Amino acid sequence: MRQEHTPEQAGNTVAMLGRAYSMLGFQIVDGVVGAGYPQKPSHSAVFAQIHPDGSRLTALARGANMSPQAMGELVDELEELGYVERTPDPTDRRAKLIVLTPRGQQCIAAGIATIQGIESRLDDVLGPEGHATLRRLLARLLAAG
Repeated sequence: MRQEHTPEQAGNTVAMLGRAYSMLGFQIVDGVVGAGYPQKPSHSAVFAQIHPDGSRLTALARGANMSPQAMGELVDELEELGYVERTPDPTDRRAKLIVLTPRGQQCIAAGIATIQGIESRLDDVLGPEGHATLRRLLARLLAAG
């Protein structure tokens, strides 16, 4: 039987941040899938990195901190789902760009709408001041590296 933990029982800040990251990530995937765009949580590694004009596989992998081979598998899956396609890179004929299809653009729009809903829920749960404080503290933490 899975034991639920209250925030006080989470153990440490890193564990709490990890749980929050997982929870929010799954909420985003649930929202996007619920909007009619099936995918896996791991696909967010592509959607979060891809440039509107397309990205090289190596840049996607570097941005997601994963190997090009692992990123290639994700891109293959998204290509099969009709979200991305490989096209020639106009700046280098030997290279390919991973670009969003219209369906991929719609999927991203569904993700943005889901994130906006989560942001609104954070306002409800934390209050606007608490949410703003959380954002400031996270920005400070991220800037400190």
